[in-house]
Amino acid sequence: MDVKIKKVLFISYDGMTDQLGQSQVIPYLARLSALGYHITILSVEKKEKYLKNGDAIRQLLNRSGIQWEFLYFSTRPPFLSKLYDQFKLNRKAAELYRKNKYNLIHCRSYVAADAGVKINQKFGVPFLFDMRGFWVDERVDSGLWNLKNPLYHFLYRRYKKKEKVFLKKSAHIISLTLNAKQELALQYEVPDKKITVIPCCADLDHFDYTRVNTADQLQYRKQWGMGEQTKIISYLGSLGGWYMTGEMLDFYQQYREKEPDSRFLFITHDPAVSILKLAAERGIPAESVIVQPASRDQVPLFLSLSNWSVFFIRDLYSKKASSPTKQGEIMGMGIPLLCNDIGDTGDIVRKSESGLVIAAFSKADYANAIEEMSVPAKFNQQLIREKAFSFFDLDTGVERYQKVYEEVMK
Repeated sequence: MDVKIKKVLFISYDGMTDQLGQSQVIPYLARLSALGYHITILSVEKKEKYLKNGDAIRQLLNRSGIQWEFLYFSTRPPFLSKLYDQFKLNRKAAELYRKNKYNLIHCRSYVAADAGVKINQKFGVPFLFDMRGFWVDERVDSGLWNLKNPLYHFLYRRYKKKEKVFLKKSAHIISLTLNAKQELALQYEVPDKKITVIPCCADLDHFDYTRVNTADQLQYRKQWGMGEQTKIISYLGSLGGWYMTGEMLDFYQQYREKEPDSRFLFITHDPAVSILKLAAERGIPAESVIVQPASRDQVPLFLSLSNWSVFFIRDLYSKKASSPTKQGEIMGMGIPLLCNDIGDTGDIVRKSESGLVIAAFSKADYANAIEEMSVPAKFNQQLIREKAFSFFDLDTGVERYQKVYEEVMK
């Protein structure tokens, strides 16, 4: 069957003008479009971000031959807005299907899957449930949905019930982790062959330490008052929710006892004041903590300054399905990682020999990690980068999607 005539409607409740859309949606779809699939994106955009970045994103998608339809995200009232967005998305998706008769509906997460299952039931077109994690449980675990509130309790029960429908009615399921795949088999008896694991991949051409300018590295070290040998521990991404900022600072406070001139570099758009406050509470001086916002183009440079990178994630049920985008990016830069055992993260670190996994957030575990971190040449930058291709290569992820597309549409 000729790939060129295969039409895909990709539905996402995440916006293409969001950072997530730009890093975890568009790169995949651009490559699938280049393989001959005719792709239309239907997304839900935050108005302020669309007005700021919409034209640039549309030009990017046009260059990749991707059509883009969108709706505006509703914010008020908090509870009813979610239901209203769901209604709008379902209606628009059905309208697009009637007009274009797609061969596949590719649904990113639960809100999109609700639209996909309705099209499937009405028109018989297959839909792909790209889970992106246990979305309903994530809302609860992160504190966004307080189940003591009857309205959020209603939403939780509603989408947990729908979750079973999505798993049953979908033609195929994409899971970010093997851990989640095993959980679905255990809890819902989903057949092994119905689930493909594709983690959050990284553009390893972009995250490549060999492309970083040494002069730029020296410039920032000088700007921050550091010598060339000053040790830097980094954290990449947003904070709060399930990321354990306090525990990461506890670790760094202990690390400073061995490396008093070191710095903790937070590459984040989060406000510096809250990070510095937590650091001060632990006796970490402000000059030892750097909070540096960065565009996507700047991230490889700032990561390249790191001797180690760290992230700790709360051990919550929803995190069985978590695949941090930052892990592939860090490995692509050849930087060893210190983390805890969440989702497939710990297994990947151990199999790839790309860092250390701590068992508990204790002084003893921190001390053991710090001792291993001080061993010269224990972790090789080039080998870590090579292993990144085994687990997080974007082209490999696209090949897996293509295999699923072909299987579902044959």
